[in-house]
Amino acid sequence: MAKYNLISAAEAREHVQSDDALLVCAYESEEKFKNACLEGAISLQDFKAREGATDKNREIIFVK
Repeated sequence: MAKYNLISAAEAREHVQSDDALLVCAYESEEKFKNACLEGAISLQDFKAREGATDKNREIIFVK
């Protein structure tokens, strides 16, 4: 089972800005993604499309 931790928005921003993490906006709908997207986030569909190519050691932060 995957391990997850809750972190603050400030921590998430720091991890993404330092390029230590990938930020994924976890909405199924592209419309919701476009309306609620955070700076630097990719869509859930984009994440699924490149899942096999994602660095397994890189932190992934899901936001909704």
